[in-house]
Amino acid sequence: MEIGLERGFRTALGDIIIMQLQLASVFFTFSLGTRVHYFGRTILHGGAKYRATGRGFVVRHEKFAENYRLYSRSHFVKGLELMVLLICYRLYGSAADDGISYALLSFSMWFLVLSWLFAPFLLNPSGFEWQKIVEDWEDWSKWISCRGGIGVPSVKSWESWWEEEQEHLRHTGFVGRLFEIILSIRFFIYQYGIVYHLNMTTSSRQGIRLSIVVYGLSWLVIGAVLIILKIVSMGRMKFSADFQLMFRLLKLLLFIGCIVTIAMLFYFLNLTVGDIFQSILAFMPTGWALLQISQACRTLVKGIGMWGSVKALARGYEYMMGVLLFAPIAILAWFPFVSEFQTRLLFNQAFSRGLQIQRILAGSKKQA
Repeated sequence: MEIGLERGFRTALGDIIIMQLQLASVFFTFSLGTRVHYFGRTILHGGAKYRATGRGFVVRHEKFAENYRLYSRSHFVKGLELMVLLICYRLYGSAADDGISYALLSFSMWFLVLSWLFAPFLLNPSGFEWQKIVEDWEDWSKWISCRGGIGVPSVKSWESWWEEEQEHLRHTGFVGRLFEIILSIRFFIYQYGIVYHLNMTTSSRQGIRLSIVVYGLSWLVIGAVLIILKIVSMGRMKFSADFQLMFRLLKLLLFIGCIVTIAMLFYFLNLTVGDIFQSILAFMPTGWALLQISQACRTLVKGIGMWGSVKALARGYEYMMGVLLFAPIAILAWFPFVSEFQTRLLFNQAFSRGLQIQRILAGSKKQA
C-alpha cells in the first residue's frame, strides 16, 4: 500500500512480484525466527546483549559449519520439531482426510519450516556450487569430530561450541532451569501420543491400559539405549586402544542383543515394521528432551557420571541434523543450473553475469 500510494499500484504490484522472486518473504520469515528465539531465551534466562550483524554488501560464501553454528538452536531445531509435528498431523490427523485439504491447512506452516531450515543456504552466495559443497562437508565433518578443551575456540571444535551454547544455563536461576524442564515435557506427551497409535496397541481390546504398558516399555527401551551408550563409551576408553578385538566383540554382543529383543517384540507383542518407524518418530524427540533436561541439571548428571554419555548422544543428534540439512543441498548441487539460477536470483543480471565470468576465469587459471 505504501509503494502504491507513492509510486502507483502497478509499480507496487511489480515490486511485490520481484521481491517474492528474490525470496524476500523467506528472508523476512527467517529473521523473525531469530528475534523469537533470542527474545524467548532472554525472557527465561536473561543475559541480553548486542549481536553484530554487519552492514556491508557481502558476496562471500559462508561455510555450512558456520551457518550451522549460527542458526542451529534458533532455527534448525525448531524447524525440525515443527516438521515432525506436521508429519504426525498428516499421519494421525482427522481434520485433513485428503492431500488437498492437508496442503491448504498446513501450507503456511510448511513455508515456515522450509524457510527456517534452508534460508541460510538459499541466500548464501555459491550455496549450490559443487566444489563449495565438498569443501563445506569436509570442514563440517572435521569440526564436529574435533574434541574441545582449554583454548580450543568454538569455530574449531563442536565440543567447544556445544559448551558455549549452554552458557545461558550456567547463569540462569532455579526458575529458568525449571522452565527448561517443564518445556521439555512436551516431548514426553508427544511420545505417549505416538505410542498410543501403534499397531500393537490399537489391535488389542485392552485399550488405554495396554497403551500405558507399552508407554512404560518404550521408556525401558530408552533406558536400554542410554545404558548401551554408556557401555560403548566405557568400552571405547578401556579397550579401543589396546584391546580392539575385545571392543569389537562387545559391540557385536550388543548388536545381537538388540536384534533378539526386536525379534521378541515381533513375536510376543505383535510389533510391525510400521511400528518401528513410528517408534523412531517418537523416540527421537524424546531423546532430545532428555538432552535438554540433562543440560538443565548439569551438576546432577555430572555427579552420577553420565555427562560423557550425554555428550556422545548430543554429538549423534548434531550429526543427524547436519546430514538431514546437508543432503538436499548436496542433491541440488549435482545439477549445475541450480547454482546459476541461485546467482541470477540473488543478484541483478549484469552482476550475476560478471560472477559467472569470474568463475570461468578462475577455473582456467587453476588449470593453467
